[in-house]
Amino acid sequence: MAKINIEIAYAYPDHFYLKSFKVEEGTMIQHAILQSGILAQFTEIDLRENKVGIFSRPAKLTDLLQEGDRIEIYRPLLADPKEIRRKRALEQQQKQKEQENIKRADKKLEKDLQRKSLKKELNND
Repeated sequence: MAKINIEIAYAYPDHFYLKSFKVEEGTMIQHAILQSGILAQFTEIDLRENKVGIFSRPAKLTDLLQEGDRIEIYRPLLADPKEIRRKRALEQQQKQKEQENIKRADKKLEKDLQRKSLKKELNND
């Protein structure tokens, strides 16, 4: 059988691992991962838990590889993206309320100063 060129990728937030190598044509993703040696380098990878994909598309460990495929091993999400967006929206709302309160307080202070200034002028006359 002919050999095909593939890559395997595993990423962290601040760096990534990428390895190019050859496998037999018709090799399954799982066998290529085992052949790559990545499981020995990154012991936290558990193929029962970590999802895999080919060029950002979900794949199964039993899918067959083609020339030029890049196997991607995905880390589990640390937080729910919906929950993060919800928290971010709440924080933005709170910041807006704080800014509005500051503006109101500034306007009130300005009015109070104007009143005091007018009172002084009236008292001096």
